Amino acid sequence: MGPVLAGVLQLLALIGALALAYIPLGTYMARVYSSDKHLRVEKWIYKGIGADPDTEMTWPAYLRGILAFSAVGVVFLYLLQRIQGVLPGSLGFDSVNPAQSFNTAVSFVTNTNWQSYYGEQTMGHVVQTAGLAVQNFVSAAVGIAVAVALVRGFARSRTGELGNIWADLVRGVVRVLVPMAFVAAIVLVACGAIQNFSGIHEVGQFMGGSQQWNGGAVASTEAIKEIGTNGGGIFNANSAHPFENPTPLSNLFEIFLILVIPFSLTRTFGLMVGSVKQGYAILATMATLWIGFTALMMWTEFAHHGPAFDIAGGAYEGKEVRFGVGGSSIFATATTLTSTGAVNSFHSSFTGLGGGITMLGMMLGEIAPGGTGSGLYGMLIMAIIAVFIAGLMVGRTPEYLGKKIGTREIKRAACYLLITPALVLVFTAVSMALPTPPNSMLNSGAHGFSEVLYAFTSAANNNGSAFGGLNANTDWYNTMTGLAMLFGRFLPMVFVLALAGSLAEQKPVPETAGTLRTEKPLFTGLLVGAILIITGLTYFPALALGPLAEGLA
Repeated sequence: MGPVLAGVLQLLALIGALALAYIPLGTYMARVYSSDKHLRVEKWIYKGIGADPDTEMTWPAYLRGILAFSAVGVVFLYLLQRIQGVLPGSLGFDSVNPAQSFNTAVSFVTNTNWQSYYGEQTMGHVVQTAGLAVQNFVSAAVGIAVAVALVRGFARSRTGELGNIWADLVRGVVRVLVPMAFVAAIVLVACGAIQNFSGIHEVGQFMGGSQQWNGGAVASTEAIKEIGTNGGGIFNANSAHPFENPTPLSNLFEIFLILVIPFSLTRTFGLMVGSVKQGYAILATMATLWIGFTALMMWTEFAHHGPAFDIAGGAYEGKEVRFGVGGSSIFATATTLTSTGAVNSFHSSFTGLGGGITMLGMMLGEIAPGGTGSGLYGMLIMAIIAVFIAGLMVGRTPEYLGKKIGTREIKRAACYLLITPALVLVFTAVSMALPTPPNSMLNSGAHGFSEVLYAFTSAANNNGSAFGGLNANTDWYNTMTGLAMLFGRFLPMVFVLALAGSLAEQKPVPETAGTLRTEKPLFTGLLVGAILIITGLTYFPALALGPLAEGLA
């Protein structure tokens, strides 16, 4: 079997698995977030934190809950790293320095999981499990909660209430993420991933010296890392490490875990707003972009550019042989079109255009299908923009799901749309203009610029993957990427929740002959076009200086 055919078959198998999971998982999540009953363990949690899960909240109260919860998470994780040296199970590692502790705490609380350190040489078992793994669960639950709040904004009328943040958080963890991660961890152990709390041990002699590895709760961490579209790994090699991702089967399973919740949430959306067809329209948009990007990535990486590529059968540099070009390409597009950030290959070693595709996937806003929750609310914001554009074309007040998109709504959607590009472009420009930050680049010219552009694209979009080559473990990059992650996570949420509150207050508008049918293929095409055009106009100059210049050279 040729490598191209193997890659295509992997993609088809993945599509089949996602299709089988779509209806049951999407329906289950709709029931979870629509239920008025509480499990016994949930009642214990509510009692412990002093929350009343039946109290409805307006969007400012909902937002305050998210910000307060996340602030506590940042402080706790920062302090846990700072005292690591005196904790049991530290594996002899010292406490993490302040700049690195700040960056890592912000990274995991914002669901970014950007890591500018060697995981197996920096973090002990307690920090990995009680700190980083816990945030993998709760940060993913925050993203789903915000998406559900926006969906309620469309579904409700004449009320400013969006639900209860504490109930949504607890249900997301207890009923969705923990059960899925439990099952996924067992599957990964069966595939060969390790799961232990062993210390540092020598694994062999290499080139006259010894190589040492430590163990860890790898399979369970890997499971929620992918399910929650987090991305942070125990080992620096991330999902390229055989302890985390041992076989081609585990590789395909991990890609499935990355995509299954974001895609299935479109059915949850359709059921909660009372129109499954609307969910299918959003699903079709996400799937069109994902399949298109994946096919384009596989083409760029399989394309032969000289004798070395002809002999190898594709661009194998920086890729694990056990995954091949196909498995690496599918993984790379899945992780950058979502907010996962996990990597099973070295993105800097992709072809020039291939590296540009990974960047462009994040620049879309990670909405195809995006992160757990963040992909859905990002796509719904783009749907509002597309409806507004269509309304301008025909001179009609735009409507979406029976709600008018007036001045207030479009301003909030536009602010959401502009925040992340501003962060990416401003932080990249400043880093290139100052004399010291460029010293962190491994390469010069277009590829070196791509290293910096990728870093801030990944941070501001809460992706967390690294292009490679850039030494980001400096005070400048730890601080600046930390700020980009904070602003990139929580400022957009402000406008999402404000928009949700505005929509919930409206009275539904009756459908007429002039209403744009947003469940039809025409709207899906309009939405795909709007996404690509807006992203292209925003980022084309930066892409032209980096990956496009390199790819066309």
